[in-house]
Amino acid sequence: MQPVLILTPLAIEHAALCSALNTGETSAESDHHGVKVIRDLNFDLAVGGHGKVQFALSTQLLIQKLNPRLVVCAGAAGRLDPSLAPLDVVISDVTIEHDYNLRFIERPLPRFPADMKVLEKLRRSHEWPGFRVHFGPLASGDEDILSEGRAAEIRNLTGARAVAWEGAGGARACRMHGVPFVEVRAITDAADAEAPRAFAENVKFGMRNVAEVLRQLI
Repeated sequence: MQPVLILTPLAIEHAALCSALNTGETSAESDHHGVKVIRDLNFDLAVGGHGKVQFALSTQLLIQKLNPRLVVCAGAAGRLDPSLAPLDVVISDVTIEHDYNLRFIERPLPRFPADMKVLEKLRRSHEWPGFRVHFGPLASGDEDILSEGRAAEIRNLTGARAVAWEGAGGARACRMHGVPFVEVRAITDAADAEAPRAFAENVKFGMRNVAEVLRQLI
């Protein structure tokens, strides 16, 4: 069976996810032009890189090399929806590129729907140990969100429940190759001035919750 390809944007997210998924004796590592991939029985796991462009390039490279049946962007996010709690997990039904700033013409922001079959499978899963799972839009843009005002602007622009960087890059690569895509993000901060501290404190625990969701797919 073709593997699920899981890409984390950052090395710290990758390390936490490796620990949570217990990659170990059954895993092997391969190198694809500088992108190191942990290959387990049912999934491949790698660092996709920071920012939409780097993440898109890594996604395209690994699609060509590994032929996955599904690509998952797995990482942390800042909260836009005040009903979300730290360490909750948001699963994208659509990833919206919020920093696509047209000036010559008006056009809707780029939108990348998640794979419907994957969403249906995850919606049927009701047992999440100690955290909540939410479905909805995720905003994607190459920008750290460190103020309540900017967070409110992005939520008003996109209707997203949370914001992160790389999802639209991975989604674009998957669309070009006809590979299903979904984004799974743990809430680590409130996209405010305290975000850097909160991210550092919560990322390890948030990625454990992301791992629980991924187990439903792999």
